[in-house]
Amino acid sequence: MKKRVGIEALAVAVPSRYVDIEDLARARGVDPAKYTAGLGAKEMAVNDPGEDTVALAATAAARLIRQQDVDTSRIGMLVVGTETGIDHSKPVASHVQGLLKLPRTMRTYDTQHACYGGTAGLMAAVEWIASGAGAGKVAVVICSDIARYGLNTAGEPTQGGGAVALLVSEQPDLLAIDVGLNGVCTMDVYDFWRPVGRREALVDGHYSITCYLEALSGAYRGWREKAVEAGLVRWSDTQPGEQLARIAYHVPFCKMARKAHTQLRLCDLEESPGAAGLTPEAREEAAKSAASYDAQVASSLGLNSRIGNVYTASLYLALAGLLHREAGALAGQRMGLLSYGSGCAAEFYSGTVGEKAAERMAKADLDTVLAKRERISIEEYERLMKLPSDAPEAVAPAPGAFRLTEIRDHRRLYAEGA
Repeated sequence: MKKRVGIEALAVAVPSRYVDIEDLARARGVDPAKYTAGLGAKEMAVNDPGEDTVALAATAAARLIRQQDVDTSRIGMLVVGTETGIDHSKPVASHVQGLLKLPRTMRTYDTQHACYGGTAGLMAAVEWIASGAGAGKVAVVICSDIARYGLNTAGEPTQGGGAVALLVSEQPDLLAIDVGLNGVCTMDVYDFWRPVGRREALVDGHYSITCYLEALSGAYRGWREKAVEAGLVRWSDTQPGEQLARIAYHVPFCKMARKAHTQLRLCDLEESPGAAGLTPEAREEAAKSAASYDAQVASSLGLNSRIGNVYTASLYLALAGLLHREAGALAGQRMGLLSYGSGCAAEFYSGTVGEKAAERMAKADLDTVLAKRERISIEEYERLMKLPSDAPEAVAPAPGAFRLTEIRDHRRLYAEGA
């Protein structure tokens, strides 16, 4: 009998400041609807140099341990998925292990593949536990990133930052993952990249969307084939994707989730016996069903719309937002998750929402996490964006949060708020 493995609990950390997206639109001379309706954005997290990848990751992990009363002696693996690393050799995970004084008897490393890195770490942890190699230990997987494109750029309104820490164990109170029923797709493409030494990414926006949708198709079809064979879903008048109670997608901007869901439905309709008589145009029109999107996807985007792009954490911010709103109603139901990382790789997997999901999410206290942020002016946002990454300001960290205080002899020093 296979072990039940998955996500037991999660915690979220975000920068202490944000801008209202309509303020940004007006400052750029743009109709606010272009950002709100066109991108699905409401607010955008703004980090300063002290709120780097390590600080966000450590804050999320410390919050997870504190809120969920995690016995740190049981942690046998710590993985950080990030594309905003701070050193070519020393991983973010080693910083987190030291700052939180976690056991030395654990495996620590970072995973990098653009926005897919967090899922790569999660799957490594799940398979480590499912195989028995974990010997009863749990894993902490942290997705921590800062999406930065620069002032007055096309990508500016999709910036953001934050971290989601996941506790992975044989007690999957949040989500019991269908181990082994993953669909994957990878291609060597240049849709998004950030050469060494650059703070801002280079993006071929339209091409990246095309790559995302193509990789989604390959990954979803791979999952669907395995899921149908295993009897988890079936071909019928209701397509396999429609049999999932909810689907969470990688969210570089919220409207991308609508494009992704249309593509997933199109994959089903293209191969469905029930849709064989439809013309390609009719299938595409059916795939755009607003009812399907509203039922399966819309409720997952609340946090993403208020924080922005978080690269590796974007999918898991969507999961957190979904369970924050609907954990109780979804208990016992199966959902799908699609992870995408430019370059590129995609993975579609599924899992069942746990009976204790609502209880676990209540402990995560996401409303308070957002309420403690400070709304700032566009002038202050622009000032923060112009600060050098290696010169953090002397700002005291909030209670329970970590902050980079200085870089001395190439060593990064952090402080925790009392």
